[in-house]
Amino acid sequence: MTSNESDLPEGAADESSSDNDLDSELAEMLEMVDGEMVEVETVTGELVDEDAESAAVAVEQDFDSLAADRDEWRSRAQHVQADFENFRKQSAKRAAETGELAVAGFIKQLLPVLDAFERAVDAVSGADETVRRGVELAFGEFTSTLVRNGVLRIEALGQPFDPNLHEAVAHEETGEHEAPVVVEELLAGYRLNNKVIRTTMVRVAQ
Repeated sequence: MTSNESDLPEGAADESSSDNDLDSELAEMLEMVDGEMVEVETVTGELVDEDAESAAVAVEQDFDSLAADRDEWRSRAQHVQADFENFRKQSAKRAAETGELAVAGFIKQLLPVLDAFERAVDAVSGADETVRRGVELAFGEFTSTLVRNGVLRIEALGQPFDPNLHEAVAHEETGEHEAPVVVEELLAGYRLNNKVIRTTMVRVAQ
């Protein structure tokens, strides 16, 4: 025993020893608490990381689902737009064809009037000048109106026979032509905007 310890009362020495033991126990407890806190923080961090990863995966899945829905609706919209465009074009085409048929039908009804005018011009060739001039003026105005609306006479006389343009009502062998040629026009044919609405009735020689 040292002189210092010998100087301390007996009870004081025991108290000092108890304090040392208490300090040791406290130190051990603090170390345990620190270790447990480290473990808790580690586990917590892992849980946070797992939750964040799960949340990121969920968000990515939601994004992919939304992108797929967007692409599907975009594709549907494009199909609807294409169908509508086709419908619009077909409707416009049918309307145009219907209008052309209606005009062609009307022109066909006018052709006999045109034929009558043409015969009238031939008939008044030797008549009074005033009468002849009046008929010619009326015929000219009528034909000019038709031309302005796309009605053109088919050239036939002296042309090679074309079954798409001509209707042969008589044939003759002349030996002057290698292929059939129109030698007489019996009834004029007409086109409407390059579409034949009446073939020319002709006599053909070969």
